[in-house]
Amino acid sequence: MSKIERRHLQRKAYVYVRQSTMAQVEHNTESLERQYELTERAVALGWNAREVVVVDCDLGRSGKSTDGRDGFQGLVADVGLGRVGIVLGIEVSRLARRNADWYQLLDLCALTDTLIADSDGIYHPGLHNDRLVLGLKGTMSEAELHVLRARLRGGSLHKAGKGQLRLPLPAGYEYDEQGSVRITPDEAVADAIGTVFAYFETLASARQVMLRLLDEQRTLPRRGTGGRGLRWAQPSYKAIHEILTNPCYAGVYAYGRKRTEHLVKDGQVHERQRRAPREDWHVCIPDHHAGYISFERYLANQERLRANWRPPRGEGGGAAREGRALLQGLIRCGRCGRRMQVGYSGKTLVPNYSCVRGNQLYGTERCQSVGGRRIEQVVLDQVFEALRPAAIQATLRALEHANDEHHARVRSAELELERAQIHAERARRQFDGCEPENRLVARTLEREWEQRLTAVSRAERGVAEVAARRPDPLTDEEIAWCRHAGADLRGVFDASTTSDRERKQLLRAILTEVVVTVDRDSAQPVADLRVVWEGGAVTEHSVPLQRTGSHTRCTDQDTIALVRQLAKRHPDKQIAAILARQGRRTGAGNPFTAHRVAGLRAHHKIPAAPVRPTAHDGTMVTIASAASELGVSAATVHRWLREGFISGEQITPGAPWQIRLTDELRDRVCEHAPDGWLPLADAAAALGVVRQTVLHKVQRGELAAVYVHRGKRKGLRIQVKPDQAGLFENDVREEKQC
Repeated sequence: MSKIERRHLQRKAYVYVRQSTMAQVEHNTESLERQYELTERAVALGWNAREVVVVDCDLGRSGKSTDGRDGFQGLVADVGLGRVGIVLGIEVSRLARRNADWYQLLDLCALTDTLIADSDGIYHPGLHNDRLVLGLKGTMSEAELHVLRARLRGGSLHKAGKGQLRLPLPAGYEYDEQGSVRITPDEAVADAIGTVFAYFETLASARQVMLRLLDEQRTLPRRGTGGRGLRWAQPSYKAIHEILTNPCYAGVYAYGRKRTEHLVKDGQVHERQRRAPREDWHVCIPDHHAGYISFERYLANQERLRANWRPPRGEGGGAAREGRALLQGLIRCGRCGRRMQVGYSGKTLVPNYSCVRGNQLYGTERCQSVGGRRIEQVVLDQVFEALRPAAIQATLRALEHANDEHHARVRSAELELERAQIHAERARRQFDGCEPENRLVARTLEREWEQRLTAVSRAERGVAEVAARRPDPLTDEEIAWCRHAGADLRGVFDASTTSDRERKQLLRAILTEVVVTVDRDSAQPVADLRVVWEGGAVTEHSVPLQRTGSHTRCTDQDTIALVRQLAKRHPDKQIAAILARQGRRTGAGNPFTAHRVAGLRAHHKIPAAPVRPTAHDGTMVTIASAASELGVSAATVHRWLREGFISGEQITPGAPWQIRLTDELRDRVCEHAPDGWLPLADAAAALGVVRQTVLHKVQRGELAAVYVHRGKRKGLRIQVKPDQAGLFENDVREEKQC
């Protein structure tokens, strides 16, 4: 009382009330009452009741720092302004548990002549002895917090080391009566969690799993705040990522997976939680309880998620994306060892691979770059050559997997329907239990019942839609055909229904990386490939590249050679028609026209066909010209070619036939046959052979023949001499033997 003077009583008395947690505020009521009773002590010390200020806005706040403690900060400000005569607290720890905050208050109290009182007495921070006592109490308060925290943490770590510390469980798990962890008996919850892992096994991307679940209009179970209750919500990337990264689903008891980091931002210290590497976990006990997946599969999932991270700028890798570069994330520079960056050029988005990371980081020259079309083609050829023995079994397993996936989707839809029916039945019972005259409650319950019935109808439609998408099973005959005839895995890979992402996933399942080294200094530039397969096998290949200044949109050499040969006899329009019938295309992929044929000839300096001269002896003419010259129809000339009566030339399939028109051929086509020459049937009968044998002899020149093109008796006439019968004895003998 001797320390309290009139100048102290002229200022206000501040009573500071604080408890660390809201649980203490709710349950430790005795301590809270003792702190509020300090107002009576201030009155007893001489302060007017109206001059006593109670600061209790920091209830539920920890005293380890001033962050969030607006009451303490306001108290310190008022002390600095000289408005406070005395500060009362039940103990020093209520004001602050950190010496930095505590000594700041002591320094201000000493400057402004402000007293501090606790349950032991009244102190003046400006006096040496009182300052020493207050400093010792503050130090002990800070040390007490450390001791309490270490004692609690040590007990938690000791219990967690045995796997007995009760931790919040994710959706899909619960504690049984003995306190053991078990998979929830709710089949709908367990099926939803299992579906996430099954889809990730196929899609290898958390985002793709989310998109697929959203497309199927599925929901996922989520724990409420504080681990209480279970709710169903729309799939989100965060929810799916938490399921995939939580080791609890692999049957692992894990403790200490996060670390607290302190950051200084805008002059204030902030805390944030960061995931620690698995090697730094405090406790990791595999096979602690039943899991949805194995621990090995969990580790593989973490590696897959880590590989899906967006790579640094200029680096390859990351998740399989929609681009056309099939070796994205797999191709590596053979000179510096860095991943090569993917780029696209042209309207058709031709992929190319460049090693530019060194240039971006250190300003060095770029290592190398190479077009992707030829390299990808070589790699694909090797991949499908390796997959050829396994293509049949892979196809059959894929069909079986599709059937299993369909049954799983149907089962999930049925569980969704069953869950909706349970909620609808519960809503019906609540509505039936309501008093009819209490419409205030009945209307709400009726509306909820209608919403549940709508959910049931929606779930029924979902079951019907999923069941209707059942894949057609293979018959025994079709399976046998697949085993013997094989499966066109390359056709499935190149199909338009297969996305680029799926193609990349197939390659990543087979290949580890492709190391490329480009040599452009030699006469023929090449790219040396070192293909590393899953399992450690390595194959090497050499791919020829285009020379500098050339391009890949060139007409192939076979087509150029064919045009060079056709141009000797045919005009450009006819050449274009021939190339079109053979399905040939320009280097740009366009069909040939007369204009494009002319441009191709001009570029390769191929002369055009000369003007066709008038037909004379030995001149090559078309079928139409030969028919006009000989006085027959074009169909007759075609038949002569098939029967061998005349011979012709055809440069390439689809090109017009060329007939050599000679005087001898003109003499063989006449209006009247010489005397004694027989028709084909009569000649065959006279010689004792079949008609086809006679035609073969005519074709080889062993029999003379003419064609009569006038009158009713037009057709072949064969000259049969009496001494020629013996010519066919061998033929007859051979025919009889056949």
